[in-house]
Amino acid sequence: MTDHRSQWIYECLRPTCRFRFVQTLDQPITYCPKCGSALKVKQTPTPVMQRSTQGVVPTITLELLLDNIRSAFNVGSIFRSADGAGVRHIHICGITPTPDHPRVVKTALGAEMVIPWTQHWNSLEAAQKLKQKGYTLWGLECTSTSTALPQALRNYLPSTPLLLIAGNELGGVDADLIAQCDQVVHIPMLGIKESLNVAVAVSIAIYMIQFYPTKS
Repeated sequence: MTDHRSQWIYECLRPTCRFRFVQTLDQPITYCPKCGSALKVKQTPTPVMQRSTQGVVPTITLELLLDNIRSAFNVGSIFRSADGAGVRHIHICGITPTPDHPRVVKTALGAEMVIPWTQHWNSLEAAQKLKQKGYTLWGLECTSTSTALPQALRNYLPSTPLLLIAGNELGGVDADLIAQCDQVVHIPMLGIKESLNVAVAVSIAIYMIQFYPTKS
């Protein structure tokens, strides 16, 4: 199902420039921002897909714990991905910015208003309390003993809420938190880099967890 919204497309008339861009500001643009020449303007309807959940039934009750993540932009991006992946709750720990931060709002684009979240000053105590309540804890970290996420999911039998723990952009997940985890999982890497941006890594992980076939 789709609906439509208008999109303003600008194109520079100067033959040696031809800069083409979409207008996102409230005020119309008269001259090319690249070279100052006149612009051709076109308004066109753009199809907008409406989200459909038909046939999508996540088998895992999934929550996130964000352990001392520095970047508010990363947190906002995680909130947006978490909404799409059906994450039930986000636990915000330590220095991790909350959705009250304007930079979280900028990248969350409204997701921060629909996903329940709780702030904890101590991530270790928060994880321990959730474990006592029956949560299964998975740390998202590459270690000498971690398991590739696809393999972990093939062997996983969902029976309790799953708490995925993601850590600081530089230091990773707190070692004491790792010790609390029932399993440590990593995203397989094929290139020369050893890790992904934390928001990208969390997004990949939560989508795999929700939609990858698990053991039944």
